[in-house]
Amino acid sequence: MILFVDYVKKYYDKEYNLNCAETIIYAANERYELNLDKKALKSMAAFGGGMGIGDVCGAITGSLAVLGIVFVEDRAHESGKIKEISAEFFNRFQAIFKEKNCIELKEKFANYEERCSKMVYAAGKILEELIEEYK
Repeated sequence: MILFVDYVKKYYDKEYNLNCAETIIYAANERYELNLDKKALKSMAAFGGGMGIGDVCGAITGSLAVLGIVFVEDRAHESGKIKEISAEFFNRFQAIFKEKNCIELKEKFANYEERCSKMVYAAGKILEELIEEYK
């Protein structure tokens, strides 16, 4: 069985040249057959690099977008699960890295060669766990 993180690794490859948020949504689109069109995929472009200003990590925002797609029927207010699942994602990510902002995460865990792979792969693992647990 192919794990979600394998899809994440595929799209985080320099061949695709995607940012962290894009990587997560592209991988989820393929793995979970979300059937997102190019415009939906492009919606995550501005979330890479901590929304371009070093704020909340793109792997987090990309993952939250996927959780919304997977667990919300029409509107977040009508979903009994999305707040709980989103909070659980943050808790698990924070338990690993103790940070959520791109600048701090890059300073502590990234390097030129691997880029932000530690955060992106961890986010993918957490995302897969949550989808399996809450589906």
